[in-house]
Amino acid sequence: MPFDPLRFQESINKEFELIKDRVDNLIDIDANHHGENGAYKEAILRKIIKRFLPKNISIGTGFIVTETGQNTYSRTTQIDIILYDNNYPLLFNEGDFIITTPKNVKAIIEVKTTIRNSELNDYIVKSKNNMNLIGNPNIFNGIFSYNYNENILVHNDAVSLPIKRALENSNGKINHISLGSNIFIKYWDENHPLDDNHNCTSNKFFNIYQLNDLSFSYFISNLIDYVVDEDTTERDWFMFPILSENGKEDHGIGYCCIE
Repeated sequence: MPFDPLRFQESINKEFELIKDRVDNLIDIDANHHGENGAYKEAILRKIIKRFLPKNISIGTGFIVTETGQNTYSRTTQIDIILYDNNYPLLFNEGDFIITTPKNVKAIIEVKTTIRNSELNDYIVKSKNNMNLIGNPNIFNGIFSYNYNENILVHNDAVSLPIKRALENSNGKINHISLGSNIFIKYWDENHPLDDNHNCTSNKFFNIYQLNDLSFSYFISNLIDYVVDEDTTERDWFMFPILSENGKEDHGIGYCCIE
């Protein structure tokens, strides 16, 4: 069979689904096991992301601590996934659990089994607060959900109101969201290279894409693009393999301006 980058990226989505289903079948999912099941989902995502990372980037879970004044300190809530430059020392490291300061943080990700439209704002508030404490607007800040069974659009192709309010509330602090295997959301700031800004006066907006069986892989590819210091455009054909004139932009189904 000839090499096919699109099929390779689709296989990442399929792998997520297969492992998720395997775990769901092995664990009795009831009120007493939601935490364990969530922990497994985080571990699955960490394992798959790790395959694509260069040697100087490590992945774990834990807290980020910073000095906020003389003899005063603050920390994030526990972050499901932290990507960090391992050339800079950690404050604490035990297995996958780490505590570090903001300087070496490359990405933070909140992982959920399922996200409902009404819940997205709560997760965005948590991730935004963590981003504000880290103080670096250039890191990857993502929300990843294995399942999404609701409608992101309503009549007249408008974005569902809870989703719209959540995205507006983010102020662009959360920049990548994967809602199940088909819906991918990306934030574009005022320096974006796109031809269409949807008449957003600030020139800042979220684009919502219908990427069937590719949302997970595009989330990871964008993550790698963010955390690697070197320019990776020479392998865009592999990381972003949608075969159309404008790539994923041809699969946009909605947007939300950030004013």
